[in-house]
Amino acid sequence: MPAVIWVLALATFGIATTEFIIAGLLPEIAIDFSISIPTAGYMVTSYALGVFIGAPVLIILGGRIERKKMLAMLMVLFIIGNMLTTLSPTFYLAIIGRIIASLTHGAFMGIGAIIAAELVPKDKKTTAIAFMFSGMTLANLVGIPLGTWIGKVVSWRVTFAIITVIGVIALLGILKLLPKFSQQAPASIKKELLAFTNVHVLLAMGITVLGPAAFFTSITYIAPLMTNVAGLPENAITWVLVILGLGFFFGNIVGGKLADKAMMPLLYWTLGLQALVLFMFWLTGDNPFIACLSIFLMAALGFATVSPIQRLVMDKAQEAGAPNLVSSVNIGFFNLGNAVGAWLGGVIITANYSYSTLNLTGSLLASMALLLAVISGFLAHKKTYTRILRK
Repeated sequence: MPAVIWVLALATFGIATTEFIIAGLLPEIAIDFSISIPTAGYMVTSYALGVFIGAPVLIILGGRIERKKMLAMLMVLFIIGNMLTTLSPTFYLAIIGRIIASLTHGAFMGIGAIIAAELVPKDKKTTAIAFMFSGMTLANLVGIPLGTWIGKVVSWRVTFAIITVIGVIALLGILKLLPKFSQQAPASIKKELLAFTNVHVLLAMGITVLGPAAFFTSITYIAPLMTNVAGLPENAITWVLVILGLGFFFGNIVGGKLADKAMMPLLYWTLGLQALVLFMFWLTGDNPFIACLSIFLMAALGFATVSPIQRLVMDKAQEAGAPNLVSSVNIGFFNLGNAVGAWLGGVIITANYSYSTLNLTGSLLASMALLLAVISGFLAHKKTYTRILRK
C-alpha cells in the first residue's frame, strides 16, 4: 500500500482508540466522577453525536481547504479534545472534551477513505478503504485492551494522556509524509445536499445506522455485561476486549476483500448472522465460553459490513457529484448508530431489565438492517432489469 494510506491508518488508530476505549473504562469513570454507569455511558453517546453533527458542518466549511491542511487541522482538534478529557475536573468538561475530539472523526475518515480509494486501481478500492480502517481494528485489538489495562491499573486519565500523544505523532506524520493534493472546485451546497435524495444512498445509510446500533447496544456495556451475566472476573475484561479486537480485525479484512467480489450477498449474510448471534447470546450468555465466542462473532460480522457500506455510499455519492459530504456524513451515521445503541442500552439498564436484554434488542436491530439491505438489493436489481428491457 502507498505510504499515504499507512499514515491514514495510523491516524485512524488514534481516532478509533479514543472512540472505543470508553467501553472498558465505564466503571472507573463512573467512580471517578461519582456517577452511575448508564450516566457514564454518555461519554459514548456524546462522542457519537459529535461525529454525526460535526462531519457535515466541517466538510461544508472546509470544502475549499486543501486536503493535507484539512486533515492536519482535524488532528489538532483531536489533540485538544483528548487533552481536555484527560485534565477535566468535572464530568461535564470531560463530555465537552469528547465532543471536541469527535469533530475530527467523521470528516477525517470520510476524506481519508476518498484519498485511499483514489490511490489504488478500481478493483482494489474497497481493500484500500479496509486497509485504512485497519487502524480502527488494530486499535480494538491492541490499543483498547492495553489502554483499558492501563486505565484499570493506573488511571483512565493516563490512558487518555497516551491517546493525546498518539494524536501528536499522527499529526507530525501527516505534516511530514502526506503529500499535497490538487485542489478541486468543491460541489455546490445544493448539489451536495441533493445527493441525499438518492434512494440507494438513503437505504445504505439506514443500514449504516442500524448495523452498528445492533452490536453497540451490547458492547457499550461489555464490562458489566460480561461480569454480571457471563460471570467473568473484572480482571478478565481486558482479554474480552482482545477477543473483541480480533473480531473487528478479522471482519474488516475479510469483509473488504469479499466486497470487491460480491457486495450485496456479503451484506445479507453478515447482517443475518449478526441477528442470529445476538439472539443466541441473549439465550446462552451466562456461559462464559459462548459469551466470548459471541463477542468475537458479533464484532467480526459487524465490521465486515463497514468498508463495503462505505464503498457503496461513496460510489452512489460520486455518481451524484458530491462524494466528500456524503462520505463524511456516512461516517457520522456509523456513529449515530453507536449513539443509538448506547442510548438504548442505557434505557434498558435504567428500566431495570437484565443486561442480557441488550443482546435481544441488538438482534432486533440487526434484523431491521437486513430488511433494508434486502430492499436495497431488490431496487438495484429492478433498476438493472428495467435497463435490460429497454435495450
